[in-house]
Amino acid sequence: MKAETLRLWDPLVRVCHWSLAVVFISDYFLNEEGDGWHRWLGYYAVAVVLVRVVWGFIGPPSARWSDFWPTPTRVAQHGRALFSGQGYHRMGHSPIGALVMVLMLLLMTGLGISGFLMEEVDYFWGEDWLRDVHEFMADALLTLVCVHLLAALVESVRLRENLPLSMITGHRRKR
Repeated sequence: MKAETLRLWDPLVRVCHWSLAVVFISDYFLNEEGDGWHRWLGYYAVAVVLVRVVWGFIGPPSARWSDFWPTPTRVAQHGRALFSGQGYHRMGHSPIGALVMVLMLLLMTGLGISGFLMEEVDYFWGEDWLRDVHEFMADALLTLVCVHLLAALVESVRLRENLPLSMITGHRRKR
């Protein structure tokens, strides 16, 4: 018997998610620093982040910031549940997952801004400190992406549900 599902992630959330994933992989691993593709994909990523931020205010309930914003209380409750081995289940982002998501969006925006400043603003041309900040943010984002992927796999096993698949189909099993 097939488990009943519900629509969780709307198409815009999924397009934003996968767009940012492709841009990050492309710019971090495939494109040459500062070349045209690297630069334009970075600008595209900032535009995607801005769309996602706006969607967090006007989109469906599961996309809304108010549904999953990682307040200190929510993060602490989630952390206590994890460390004590208690179950903690939300259909959307968990509080710690939401915190990682917000940090990834901030880093992606910071990468776009620092990249723009390095390439387009004469005052910052050739500044090593700005390049160092840009590289630090890229490495920090890579670390968070790895944490995100590991958490999605661990939670998939723990919940016996393919969470990455839900970001492709938009559906999750009802609980």
